[in-house]
Amino acid sequence: MMLKPYRLGALLLTLLALPVMPSAAALAAPAAVAGKGHTAAQISEFLVGFYGDHGPSVQDREEHVSQILKERQQVNEGVDVLLCAHNEPLDISVGPVTVAKTASVGWATVTTHWGSGSTDTFTAYVRLDRSPIRLDDVICAG
Repeated sequence: MMLKPYRLGALLLTLLALPVMPSAAALAAPAAVAGKGHTAAQISEFLVGFYGDHGPSVQDREEHVSQILKERQQVNEGVDVLLCAHNEPLDISVGPVTVAKTASVGWATVTTHWGSGSTDTFTAYVRLDRSPIRLDDVICAG
């Protein structure tokens, strides 16, 4: 059966008028899938939740850490590479987040507080285009 030109045009107009449903990926991941990347607020919320008061949970270490950091931890068994420390701090605070969209990365200074009243800092990095968000790298201050 051959469609006449006006029927083909009517079919095309009908298809164009149908509502477009977003893909499952677009519904599952907010900004990162849409190409905008994570915001400073999203990164801050992630890092505060990830580090908590005393360090990341076993589940967070497994599910929200890059493969590079997991491998680095295996090589450095005496040090917690996610905290740049040998033991658990009394408290952890996350500073303001900086986002560099052109580099597709965001970071914040994380401060660990110790019983002696001393503090240490390190920088935690997150890729803007990863969904779900995860810790991509940690650079110890000293």
